[in-house]
Amino acid sequence: MTILAGLDIGGTKCAVLLGKTIGDDMEVIERVQFPTPSTPDESIEKMALTLDQLQEKHNVEKVAAIGISCGGPLNSKTGTIIAPPNLPGWENIEIVKLLEERYQIPVALQNDANAGAMAEWRWGAGKGTENMMFLTFGTGMGAGLILNGQLYSGTNDLAGEVGHIRLAEDGPIGFGKAGSFEGFCSGGGIAKLAAQKALEALQKGNPPTYCSSMDELSTITTKSVGEAAQAGDHLALEVFSMVGFQLGRALSLFVDILNPEKIVIGSIYGRQQDILEPIVLEELKKEAIPLSYSVCDIIPAGLGEKIGDLASFSVALLALKN
Repeated sequence: MTILAGLDIGGTKCAVLLGKTIGDDMEVIERVQFPTPSTPDESIEKMALTLDQLQEKHNVEKVAAIGISCGGPLNSKTGTIIAPPNLPGWENIEIVKLLEERYQIPVALQNDANAGAMAEWRWGAGKGTENMMFLTFGTGMGAGLILNGQLYSGTNDLAGEVGHIRLAEDGPIGFGKAGSFEGFCSGGGIAKLAAQKALEALQKGNPPTYCSSMDELSTITTKSVGEAAQAGDHLALEVFSMVGFQLGRALSLFVDILNPEKIVIGSIYGRQQDILEPIVLEELKKEAIPLSYSVCDIIPAGLGEKIGDLASFSVALLALKN
């Protein structure tokens, strides 16, 4: 049994976790969450104090390693958080060095997509594969790559920034680009697409169930559109049809380029699988190399809501290995 610590740093909230390995599995001992403080120094100090309290509470003299999951851009080799857009003021923060000096144990840092990929590979839907891809498909769209049995992060940690790929000349804006993969296939993008469609319908006097008036346009969420689609709303189903088509097109590129065993898709895909899957697979069948597609499974993430917790532990295990 190995005791590990995990830090999950987000724009609105941070989480500090204590966990233990049990054979090949991972068990969370305790998780403490709090709003992200206003400065990096305050945030790091609060996370460290919380970790100290957890160790004392559970009679842990020393954890074996600390894993940090955080939005990019970052430098995993130097352990530096560079300047994530959702963390104002976090510029060139050498968080790994700070924690290594404080605790005298291995510490590692990875972006949240890479950390999620490693978690799904170790404990989730990607377990047992040598080549897999994990797509976040949440608020944004990013990817983590496991190639030949190890994490591939690229020359400067920017491998997997698939949300920036342009799929159409025009469309919802995501990753600063209209018509991008993130524009079509992310929580933010779906809400924008649904609002555009709702505006057109309202102007014709035919409002969808997820938006009955102009006043509600700004309150549209992916969740409300998804619920409307599940209830059979024609316009909501049209939105998800467009999303599924573009997701299928993107996946065909990844199948052709990477030849993976599995592409594991998180968050929204699992919640809307019955609507999205037939559309995605039809497009994949048309666009991907048949032999590559024949060996690749497209499946929802297996860890569900636990992925955020286990992601940081997967980084801690990487710290131990390195």
